[in-house]
Amino acid sequence: MPPFSLKTNCSQNHLLSHSSVCSKIMDLLGQNEIDHHQRQVAILSQDSFYRVLTLEQKAKALKGQFNFDHPDAFDNDLIITTLWNIKEGKTVHIPVYDFVSHSRKEETVTVYPADVVLFEGILMFYSQEIRDLFQMKLFVDTDADTRLSRRVLRDISERGRDLESVLAQYITFVKPAFEEFCLPTKKYADVIIPRGVDNLVAINLIVQHIQDILNGGLTKRLNGCINGHGTTKNQPNDSSSQLH
Repeated sequence: MPPFSLKTNCSQNHLLSHSSVCSKIMDLLGQNEIDHHQRQVAILSQDSFYRVLTLEQKAKALKGQFNFDHPDAFDNDLIITTLWNIKEGKTVHIPVYDFVSHSRKEETVTVYPADVVLFEGILMFYSQEIRDLFQMKLFVDTDADTRLSRRVLRDISERGRDLESVLAQYITFVKPAFEEFCLPTKKYADVIIPRGVDNLVAINLIVQHIQDILNGGLTKRLNGCINGHGTTKNQPNDSSSQLH
């Protein structure tokens, strides 16, 4: 259903979206077993960038009456700033959002420079300013029943909600927002992956593409060390940023 984003340091950046697919990619690349400081691939989620709600908005959210699937629910300015810092090879600090209290926590998650950054989120392609930062864009296409069942299981088990409120929110906000804001962005995708994480053929092709990038990035870094010069990360050229 949603898009993706990847980012590479050195001379390329990439962005991806859909958490289960990103997790599968990380697993196949063996990156989950590597310390965060040493990872060549990192993951960011659009869900980390929800806006800080006003008291009135928070009251609505606690009643299940706030639309978190609308483009305006996200702090796009912070997303853009973060992406530009990533493109420049900087360490970034990602907000942590509490979906139970509907608030941004004080702590942050540190993401260190990596060769590839997967950026997942259902509305990552909605804003042209954000969309244009990506060189490669993926749209994970899953059927409506699968999307609903996964949302029900997640919201009940991870966010402490009951079935009635989850279904009411889905009918009122989630489904209409998907059809109005997310589905139309499918046309911007470079690659469409049907069946999501079950499509191992498509995922393996993406993994191979990332491995090719990592091998190139590793060669450039080694050459930089051998020559006694530091490599410049994420130069603003055509290959500096890709989305999946």
